[in-house]
Amino acid sequence: MNVISQKRIREAVARFPRHEGALLSWYRLVKTGTFENFAALRSTFPGVDKVGRFVVFNIAGNHLRIVSAVHFDRRRVYIREILTHSEYDEEKWKR
Repeated sequence: MNVISQKRIREAVARFPRHEGALLSWYRLVKTGTFENFAALRSTFPGVDKVGRFVVFNIAGNHLRIVSAVHFDRRRVYIREILTHSEYDEEKWKR
């Protein structure tokens, strides 16, 4: 899959340095994965959910959320935001 954009991962690593391993691991798994549909994605990432039109990954022991748009037909994952659990619960990302 093509992850758009790696810049968001770098920014999150700078913001959440203790979760660098989890962020980079997620990035590598998505980048090298071949996910044809949501079920295939869930087989690799059991903590992934559909929330409206977005796909939300729970990573770093459920400390971070990666809010994304996944286009399986184009093999692209667009990262919208990387948030802490509490930031995610505020639901500002839905606007």
